[in-house]
Amino acid sequence: MSEETKTKWANPEPSIHHAIALWAANCAERALPIFEEQRPGDDRPRAAIAALRAWERGELPMTACRTAAFAAHAAARDATEAGVAAAVAAARAAGQACAVAHMFDHSPHAATYAAKAVGLYGDGKVDRETERAWQWENLAPELRPIGFPKGL
Repeated sequence: MSEETKTKWANPEPSIHHAIALWAANCAERALPIFEEQRPGDDRPRAAIAALRAWERGELPMTACRTAAFAAHAAARDATEAGVAAAVAAARAAGQACAVAHMFDHSPHAATYAAKAVGLYGDGKVDRETERAWQWENLAPELRPIGFPKGL
C-alpha cells in the first residue's frame, strides 16, 4: 500500500477529543464498582480513570495515561486468572477509556467493555442493553458516530 492510499489516523480537534474522553471515563466508571467488589485492593482501573480525567484537565501527559491504561489491562489479566469475568470486563473498560488520551477511537471499546461488565454481573442481556442505552443517551448526538461507529 502506498503512502497516498494508507488511512491516516488522527485525533479530532481537542474539544471533541476531550468530550469523548470524558464520556469514556463515565462509561468505565459506572462499571468500576463491579471490579472493586470482585478484586478489592486493586486500584489500577480506578487509577486509569483518574489519569484520564487528569489528562483531560491538562494535568497529566498522554504518556502517563498510556502507562495507566497498560496497568488497568494488567489488572484485567489478573482478574482473568482469578476467574471473575465481570471484573475483567470492567478493568478492560478502564484501560480502554484511559487509552482515549492516546487515540480517540478507544472510546467505543471502553463503552462496550463497561456494558459487558454490567451484563456479566447482572441479569445478562437486559442489563447490558440498558447500560448501552444509558451510554447512548449520555453522549452528545454529534459524538455518537465516534462512540458508536456501528450505531446502537
